[in-house]
Amino acid sequence: MIDFTMTHLFTNCTHLTSLGAFRKIKDMNRPEFKKLLELPSFTGKEAKAHGVDPHVLPYYVKTGVLERVARGVYRNPNVATSAPFEIQDLLETAQSIPEGTICGVSALSYYGLTLEIPRQLWIAVPHSGGTPRRPKTKILRMRNLELGRVPLKVDKYQTFIFDRERSVVDAFRYLSIESAIHSLKEYLKMTKDHKPDIAKLGRYARELRVNISPYLAALT
Repeated sequence: MIDFTMTHLFTNCTHLTSLGAFRKIKDMNRPEFKKLLELPSFTGKEAKAHGVDPHVLPYYVKTGVLERVARGVYRNPNVATSAPFEIQDLLETAQSIPEGTICGVSALSYYGLTLEIPRQLWIAVPHSGGTPRRPKTKILRMRNLELGRVPLKVDKYQTFIFDRERSVVDAFRYLSIESAIHSLKEYLKMTKDHKPDIAKLGRYARELRVNISPYLAALT
């Protein structure tokens, strides 16, 4: 009698497990899930908004359909994107952080205004909020987050970055004076795609209480 009961329970558990796996496989074929997989990365909250139960996401990680980027953040490792490979991690990380904004060395590198090689991804977040954690990421909590914050769209990635002027002024706040002066020199170079806006640069510096006047006077 005991052997029969144990066998019966084992059979039922196997059957239920198979049903659960079947439901998950069935979920994968739903248009909502396929649409989710087209995103470079997404959160459990975004999955729920797409009609996908967040509780099934760990299963998809285990089976290799998804990768876990950070707590509550997932990505499709096979998503097709035309974004340059060297900035994909930066874009993905910034996009995964609510109100995240690419800043500091990462922003300067994106604009070609620094010789520094970013060893971390620099992301700014509102000072009033928490400090999210991401691998190899430097999080800066800032009060004046809206100043110079502009949208950045690269293929399927949509996030925010500080403009050139804000990035240069921030270089004087967070980097060495040598690095900051180099960024300012590069910013002041006229190209077919870039015209320095000294008035905006000065306004940003005043709002952020950074005195760059002596350096501007020496370089212009």
